[in-house]
Amino acid sequence: MNNSVVRKLRCAVYTRKSSEEGLEQEFNSLHAQREACEAYIASQRSEGWVLVRDQYDDGGISGGTLERPGLKRLLADIEDGLVDVVVVYKIDRLSRSLMDFSKLVEVFDRNGVTFVSVTQSFNTTTSMGRLTLNILLSFAQFEREVTAERIRDKVRASRMKGMWMGGCPPLGYEVKDRKLVINEGDAAHVHWVFSRFIEIGSGTVLAQELAERGVTTSRGHRIDKKFIYRMLNNRVYIGEAVHKGTSYPGEHKAIIDHATWDKVHAILTESPRKRASNTRADTPALLKGLLYGPDGAAFSPTHTRKGGRLYRYYVSQAVLKHGAGACSIGRVPAGGCCQTNANQSQFPQPLAGVRPREDRATRRERRRGKACNVRGSGDGAPLENGCGLTHGSRRTSEGFACAETATSPVLVAGKAGANSQPGC
Repeated sequence: MNNSVVRKLRCAVYTRKSSEEGLEQEFNSLHAQREACEAYIASQRSEGWVLVRDQYDDGGISGGTLERPGLKRLLADIEDGLVDVVVVYKIDRLSRSLMDFSKLVEVFDRNGVTFVSVTQSFNTTTSMGRLTLNILLSFAQFEREVTAERIRDKVRASRMKGMWMGGCPPLGYEVKDRKLVINEGDAAHVHWVFSRFIEIGSGTVLAQELAERGVTTSRGHRIDKKFIYRMLNNRVYIGEAVHKGTSYPGEHKAIIDHATWDKVHAILTESPRKRASNTRADTPALLKGLLYGPDGAAFSPTHTRKGGRLYRYYVSQAVLKHGAGACSIGRVPAGGCCQTNANQSQFPQPLAGVRPREDRATRRERRRGKACNVRGSGDGAPLENGCGLTHGSRRTSEGFACAETATSPVLVAGKAGANSQPGC
């Protein structure tokens, strides 16, 4: 007759007492709980239950929290695979919170650990015990949902009354006694942003001007275009409180009047592409989007002020991202090259004209990457202006191809596309 091998189950006893009263006694409540649990484990010896000698006790700690030293050590041993069964005197010794209890059960299930209550008919090793556990978890879920509904209803009712419900206050306001109060210093910047946007209609230019003026957010961060558009659409500035897309009269004072708000939003309703094109037309950067460096990085227009004068130039994106030295041609002045190319009728305009025909030899050399010079203004030479900028006249599928001089690499006009050669 073959005797079946019984698998050993390592049982850990957890005890807890809410108050410190009586813990100084020689035999206290923790000792009584442990004795009862050890006796129960001994009665299940035939099932392979073995007591773990480590003691997990929490004296004088409430069961409404999981921040308990003994419980944390127990959970750590469970995660390490040192415990198979958790034995307690009563369910409330483990936790008095249904939500915390559900979290503990998740840890038990994830590590294959069962839970046993000595004085109650609760054992997750049986079907009845699992049913009881599912009922408790259902009540825990019900408790969470009811609590969430109460919180949502309270927030909605508070917002309908115009109350501030927390969070980071908008620029121009500060929180005092749980209410929004105007910060006069930042409110002046908000006034200027709205008024200036009505004049120029561009968030990009406005962000640059704010950076020049040294205006930052309440946390000291730089104000970008995204922040500006959020500010321009924030109805808090006209004294309203918004909840789920619906506006209600707020308890705080408005910084912006409705007339200014309407003017700003009349501009915002216009197509962003159209506003951007108007801004580019007013900006003296004729070669924006047309200049690329030897490494293929685009050149962006920028400017600086010194001695009351404005200096405009083009800087490589590689330099902006990786610092000086990332591109052999870091920056070029915009005055000479833009003025020269504006007066050259031979310089092709973006997306205009037809790609000139190439002979077979030139096309073969271009494809091999040995040459990228193409026909220019009619005599076969590329156009070159006074600032060392070379413009090839051959069209590619996305712009103009680059050109190369015989002496050294130069800044080229054209989009780095599939037909342009690397390193030009």
